[in-house]
Amino acid sequence: MQNIITIANLSKTYASGYQALKNINLEIRRGEILALLGPNGAGKTTLISCICGILNISEGTVQVDGHDIVTEFRATRSLIGLVPQELTTDAFETVWATVSFSRGLFGKPANPEYIEKVLKDLSLWDKKDNKIIALSGGMKRRLLIAKALSHEPQILFLDEPTAGVDVNLRHDMWQLVRSLRDSGVTVILTTHYIDEAEDMADRIGVINKGEIILIEDKKELMRKLGKKLLTLQLEQPLDRIPPELAAYRLNLSSDGNQLIYTYETEGERVTIISLLNALSAVGIGFKDIQTTQSSLENIFVNLIKDGQ
Repeated sequence: MQNIITIANLSKTYASGYQALKNINLEIRRGEILALLGPNGAGKTTLISCICGILNISEGTVQVDGHDIVTEFRATRSLIGLVPQELTTDAFETVWATVSFSRGLFGKPANPEYIEKVLKDLSLWDKKDNKIIALSGGMKRRLLIAKALSHEPQILFLDEPTAGVDVNLRHDMWQLVRSLRDSGVTVILTTHYIDEAEDMADRIGVINKGEIILIEDKKELMRKLGKKLLTLQLEQPLDRIPPELAAYRLNLSSDGNQLIYTYETEGERVTIISLLNALSAVGIGFKDIQTTQSSLENIFVNLIKDGQ
C-alpha cells in the first residue's frame, strides 16, 4: 500500500532543552486507520502538531503526499484536517457559519450541500443555527470534527476525539470515521479508550518517552504479543501439580479447581493435545475447558511497563 505520510529522523527539542520527540521514523499508509497509543506526556500530540506544521521540527523531515511540510506548507496543510484535544471555537458564532468559514480558510469555494452532509453525518444539522456557546461538550467535540472535514481533507488527525463524549455519540463518530476510511481518507487517531483502537484501527503504534517503541498491523500484533490462556475446570481439586506435568508450566488456582496453561503463539495445537493426553495419563479429569486471549489493553500496559 502506498504511503501518504513519511516521517524520517524527526526530533523535537524545546527551548528549555526538553526533548519531546526522539528520532521518529514512521510511514503512514494511504487509506488506513492508524491508532497512536501512549501514556500522558509520551509525545502523541507533539508528533501530530509537528506533522500538521503547528510546531517547528528540530531535526528530520516530514512529507505529506510527496510534499515537504516546511517548504510546501500550504500544499501539505490543505491535505490535512485536524481535530485537536482542546475545545477552541468562537463561542458566539453559529455552527453553520463556523464550519463554512473553516472551509473558506483553505480557499475552497462555497459548497452548502457538502456542509449540510457533514453536519447531518455528525448529528449537528438540527443545531446549524445555534450559537456554539449553547452547545454541550459532546456537540462541541463533533463541531470540531465538522470543521476539520470542511475542506475535504485526504488525511484526518483525531487527537482524543471522544474525550468527554457519551457512548451514543462515540458510536456515531466511529461510524463516520469508518465511512471516511472507506472513501479513501487516511485517519490517525490518539485515544485513551484502548477498546476503540482495538475495534477501529488497521495498525497500532505505541509511543513512549518521545520514541516509537512499536508499529504493527493490529492482527499481527495480537497474534505475536497476545497471550492466550487455556483454563481447565477440574472434576476434583488438586493440592499440587503432579511432577509429570512440569514441562507444561501450568498454574493451579488457589482453590485447586483450575489448571491454567499460558501460550503466546499460534500453532500450539499439538502441545495442547499432548497436555490433555498427559492429564489423562496421570488420572486428572476435567469437566470444562475455556480459552481466552489478552486484549490490546493488556499488550499496551505490558509494553509501557517494559519500557519504563
